[in-house]
Amino acid sequence: MNFALILFLLTAATGAVWLFDVAVMRKRRAPDAPQPWWVAYGADLFPIILLVFLLRSFLVEPFRIPSGSMMPTLLEGDFILVNKYTYGIRLPVINKKVLEIGSPRRGDVMVFRYPVDPSLDYIKRVIGLPGDKVAWQDKRLYINGQEAPLVSQPDYLHANLHYSSQYEETLDGAGHKLLVDRDAPSFITQVMDFPGRDKCIYNSAGVICEVPQGHYFVMGDNRDNSQDSRFWGFVPEENIVGRAFMIWLNFSDLKRIGGFH
Repeated sequence: MNFALILFLLTAATGAVWLFDVAVMRKRRAPDAPQPWWVAYGADLFPIILLVFLLRSFLVEPFRIPSGSMMPTLLEGDFILVNKYTYGIRLPVINKKVLEIGSPRRGDVMVFRYPVDPSLDYIKRVIGLPGDKVAWQDKRLYINGQEAPLVSQPDYLHANLHYSSQYEETLDGAGHKLLVDRDAPSFITQVMDFPGRDKCIYNSAGVICEVPQGHYFVMGDNRDNSQDSRFWGFVPEENIVGRAFMIWLNFSDLKRIGGFH
């Protein structure tokens, strides 16, 4: 379901009713005559729907985390806010950038339209920028030949009572937590035939990719339990939705409310 399109159509429909009421109906209606119900509802709802449409399109948009691929940073059931303007102002529905403000940085948590099915929104961490050489080898990350600093943390206990190795990884000076499963293989399986696959080399230790211009390489923080650029390829710039920056609700744990890295 394309909620942006539905909201745009609702805004247009209620706006047309409001304009019709102002320009035509009020001039014809007797001072003490009631408004037709469809005019009353449409005119009253228009400013509310317009405000929601503008906020959601240009400022912030709420999302719900549907899986554990971004653990431990984000958990399934987290409700997050996404900054819609930090990577540039885009026209709603068609997602065309009309004003350049900024670009994704390594380490950003980014929401984007899934390249395989743009009707779906995905969330991952930006690992590689256009032109970068990204290597995921034996569960260690290398960017342009430099290994990303990794510091061991206490093991992470999952809800189903199994442990994952936990580390703090640093990208461009900012740290974030990630999980690695000791028993999962290093090689990548079930790789799709994505655009630009010729820029990737798959081996027994993982994958090495050169990120094309206008594209980004993304990975989940739950490294062995995330379908990401290692499997389905690069994120085109035009698929970007915005930068996730805050958890605003989690029904199971209110202590999770706040910003994250």
